Amino acid sequence: MRKWLVMMSMMILIMLPAPADAQQVERSMVEPKGEVIWEVPMPFKKVAITFDDGPHPVYTPQILQILKYYDAKATFFLTGERIERFPDLVKREVKEGHEIGNHSFTHPNFSSLSLRDIEKEISTTEELLLQFQPGTRPKLFRPPGGELSMPVLGLMKEMDLLPILWSWHQDPKDWAGSSSEAISAHVLENIHNGDIILLHDSGGNRKETVKALETILSALTEKGYQFVTVQELMETDPVFGF
Repeated sequence: MRKWLVMMSMMILIMLPAPADAQQVERSMVEPKGEVIWEVPMPFKKVAITFDDGPHPVYTPQILQILKYYDAKATFFLTGERIERFPDLVKREVKEGHEIGNHSFTHPNFSSLSLRDIEKEISTTEELLLQFQPGTRPKLFRPPGGELSMPVLGLMKEMDLLPILWSWHQDPKDWAGSSSEAISAHVLENIHNGDIILLHDSGGNRKETVKALETILSALTEKGYQFVTVQELMETDPVFGF
């Protein structure tokens, strides 16, 4: 049945235009219905720290060690090509209670791809993720660069995936080579209950991210914050919960 649905979806996608010139989603139209998640405002001191582009053989283990020390859970949005290269790190993430999500296979620019190619990027990675959580189909997807057009959102619905972005005030730009001081200051100065924080454990030198993570967890722990997965964050709200 699933194969038949995928084949039908592919036939539809072939007839659809490429998303390069497509309108980007309007937050005010999709967020209230829970179609795309940026954050989950709440009265509780809970936040979700997310890591994109991994796993990485150097930085991911360091990040996992820090998370373990602070009894913090995180969500890792993984690329398929790196899952294939470092499966033991994915196993460790799952074993230590963290959440894994889909971040495409090669981290391409979606605006340059057809919907058919985008579907392949996502479904290939989905099959890889299933190996680490048999029987539990990954539901969370983060588009590369946060780029999400209306046609791509339609594809997400067809594939029963939930796009997860991040709080607009919680992108400390660690991907741009910011210092650990700048990264941690940005997160701490803008913290709100229910934030989804964007960090990266791969895609470049992440030494500063690792240092910043220690500072962030230490400071927010003192303030009484809990660090949960994105799914756990959403479960506190009836609009966003599964």
